[in-house]
Amino acid sequence: MTGFFSLSKHSSPPHASSQSTHHKFSDTLMEDTLKNAEEIIKRWDLDESSSNLFQDNRTEAKQFLDAVIDLQHAMHFVVKESSTSQLLVRAQNLMKIAIKRLQKEFYTILAGNRYFLDSESGSRESTRSICSDQDQGSEDDNAEIEARFAEISIADEGEKVSVAVDLKAIADCMIEAGYGKECSKIYELNRKSVIEETLYYLGVDNICPSAVQKMDWKDLEKKIKIWLNAVKVAVSTLFYGERILCDQVFSISDSIRESCFTGIAKDSAVTLFTFPEMVAKYKKLSLEKMFRILDLYDSISELLSEIEVIFGFDSTVAVKSQALTSMDKLRDAARAMLAEFESAIKKDSSKAVAGGGIHPLTRYVMNYLIFLGDYSGPISDIIADWKAVVKSPLPESYLLSPIADDGDSPSCIVSVRLTWLILVLLCKLDGKAGFYGDVPLSYLFLANNLSYVVSKVRQSSLKLLLGPDWLSNHEAKVEQYMANFKRMGWSSVMTSLPENSTAEISPAEAKECFCKFSLSFEETYWKQRSWVIPDPKLRDEVKISLAKKILSAYRPFCQKYGEKVAWMESGGGVESILRFAPDNVQNYLSDLFHGSSENSSTTSSSHGSSSRSTPMWSSPPRGR
Repeated sequence: MTGFFSLSKHSSPPHASSQSTHHKFSDTLMEDTLKNAEEIIKRWDLDESSSNLFQDNRTEAKQFLDAVIDLQHAMHFVVKESSTSQLLVRAQNLMKIAIKRLQKEFYTILAGNRYFLDSESGSRESTRSICSDQDQGSEDDNAEIEARFAEISIADEGEKVSVAVDLKAIADCMIEAGYGKECSKIYELNRKSVIEETLYYLGVDNICPSAVQKMDWKDLEKKIKIWLNAVKVAVSTLFYGERILCDQVFSISDSIRESCFTGIAKDSAVTLFTFPEMVAKYKKLSLEKMFRILDLYDSISELLSEIEVIFGFDSTVAVKSQALTSMDKLRDAARAMLAEFESAIKKDSSKAVAGGGIHPLTRYVMNYLIFLGDYSGPISDIIADWKAVVKSPLPESYLLSPIADDGDSPSCIVSVRLTWLILVLLCKLDGKAGFYGDVPLSYLFLANNLSYVVSKVRQSSLKLLLGPDWLSNHEAKVEQYMANFKRMGWSSVMTSLPENSTAEISPAEAKECFCKFSLSFEETYWKQRSWVIPDPKLRDEVKISLAKKILSAYRPFCQKYGEKVAWMESGGGVESILRFAPDNVQNYLSDLFHGSSENSSTTSSSHGSSSRSTPMWSSPPRGR
């Protein structure tokens, strides 16, 4: 019994013996790890060596990273078993040396490859060169920028991948060692400055709304052109490249790659997409500025799917929100200008032009609509849910596009709006025709202007939007207007001759017919000599039609009664009766409808005055 109690008193309990064994094992593990790690880590201690580990000795770089990971694992194990171990102090000091080296290597790689790392974003020199060319107003600025970036991207792709792999290896190591925050801070500071500098050299300014409002349109339009050239590169190349690089380098940690990319790109991207909103709020917007608004809207719309992917993190939702806000403001501005355009047509007070020519309003409106037709994509989006309902006493068939089977399709939406605007124009022209004191001239005016409208539709993308039925219907109206002009404008000439040219009449009656024909033909000729048909094809058709109709009656009449009347007037005066031979009639007709050089663009006093000073129609709109 005594021996038993003596043994029990001086012997260690079982769990104490096990704990001691664990301590010895952890100390042995730490000592072995320290021994292996110290050799390579201290060899690359910044105080001992200024060389670049990853550049000068890639084999030892791999060993260095492995040593840091082994050291971290050993420290983690020892902390669990013996948090007071003196070996932890040595390990922690050694870890500090290693992390300082990794921080320097990470920074050096980033700094040395800041414009090459994401080679798609190009070097600063290349970007500056591109922007210099862009300022010269090249028509293919955007294509040239993308082409140059593509060239840069293809070069040394293997080296680019190698650099990114090195960054990822260092980031993985530092994050696993518990130094992810320090790693991401270095990365964020470096890549944020790359984005800011690249955007600067692309011409994207951080401009305030008040400065935009104070700008002349000429200066603002230059900035719009620069922005349009820059935004596709910024989104599809710069931000996309940064997102790919960030995802690759920090693939080990979702939270770090999100916070890093957000810190790098969010502010610059929001600034980029704030500019279109400021333009949309520009107080001096007018009709001719519509197409720059559409350019901005179209650019964002085309990039929206990419924006959603690139800035898909919850922390970058502000970028997508700003892009959508800018689109909303641009949509509102475009709608306001479309409403203003329609209102301006309705309110135009200029009189009809002299000679029945093409009115400046017709030219302006059709040129404007042609440009709008080129923007059918953004226009359909802008007016898709527009509450502006067309109100007209005319039948619904006048408003619908004949080509659209689906009333909600983009082409149908645009077709209906353009059809309506053309109808507003034609109704306005119909009112202006009433300013003429001569009914035939009114019909000539309507024929000329509708013919111009039809030709513009046929020669542009409007042809596809309005369809063949619209064209054939309005071409028939041109023929109808011109038929009315010929019938009413030349009725006095045609009625001066007998309806039945084969019927027998006396020489006295024939003489009277010749006198009436000569007087009416001369009067009509001099009256219509200042009238104009600008379309050469239409002009020739009218001349041929008139000549055929007049001469088919006049030529046989002359052949039958010309000699009889000449015999009656053998004593003299025959020239005053037979003043126009059939061939001369055709020559006189060929001289018509070229207009007078003095008043072809102004209105004669009998037809009212032309509003040449009307500012809306003074210059054509500008599109893409």
